[in-house]
Amino acid sequence: MHPTSTHPFPPGPATLQEVSDGIYAYLQPDGSWYLNNTGFLVTRTGVISVDATSTERRTRAYLETIERISDQPVRTLVNTHHHGDHTYGNYLFGGATIVAHDRTREELLAAGPPANLGLFDDVEWGDVEMAPPFLTYDRGVTLWADDVRCEVRHVGTPAHTTNDSIVWIPERSVLFCGDLLFNGGTPFLLMGSVAGALEVLEDVVRPLGAETIVAGHGPVSGPGLIDEIAGYLRFVLDVAAKGRAAGLTPLETARETDLGAYAELTDAERIVGNLHRAYAELDGAERGAPIDIVAALQDMVAYNGGRPLTCLA
Repeated sequence: MHPTSTHPFPPGPATLQEVSDGIYAYLQPDGSWYLNNTGFLVTRTGVISVDATSTERRTRAYLETIERISDQPVRTLVNTHHHGDHTYGNYLFGGATIVAHDRTREELLAAGPPANLGLFDDVEWGDVEMAPPFLTYDRGVTLWADDVRCEVRHVGTPAHTTNDSIVWIPERSVLFCGDLLFNGGTPFLLMGSVAGALEVLEDVVRPLGAETIVAGHGPVSGPGLIDEIAGYLRFVLDVAAKGRAAGLTPLETARETDLGAYAELTDAERIVGNLHRAYAELDGAERGAPIDIVAALQDMVAYNGGRPLTCLA
């Protein structure tokens, strides 16, 4: 039997953690589907936010938290990638310049607004309006929080998605890495590349030497989290190679796989989606190439015993 993830219900309240002077991480337990982290930097003339959240209710709660810390408006909103848990709340940041990679805008517009399709537990999204980034870049852009340099960089290859960016604050050794890292949750590479994500961790993220890492989901961590996630990605690549060689489908391979230590991570069904992506690349697909996302999600539901995937947003 494959493991069944357990989630607290309802999830605990969001918490705010000051990770460096004037730099905050906003953490949403339990970090599972659509319960992402955001963060913000307070300056003398405005606030810089890293990502929005998934629903109207949750994004309004995040904005209220910012208002308790600063009387300045959010002037800049950076999206680390296009997924809805990081972007659906964009429309509530009235007056903010929304910044992201070129493909973040493309993918967000292509995905469209949220809908309950039966693959996940139904969510009360609120009156979400699409608000794509309107200041975009190819490689990166530099933001200044007063005199503190914030380097917004595209990671250079498909990883979690085709359009991942990091926000690196070298003077403070603080990294907002979006969903390149999950802390306590199973990584998810269905819309990116397992091999690409591993390459990014080893060649882009690790060399930064960040002392404080705000993952896209889960508690704030140190650099040890890189080793943990890199280990999982190598595990997926190994399982995919063996399953494909045995003539098994991604779902069959997942069902026969002992997740070992990774069984303790939330949302274990993501192994199936990750195998779909790894199989595609073993079959010669380019990193991030389109594959049948709905079929992969349906296989994840099947792995989950036919139950919709747990979403507590």
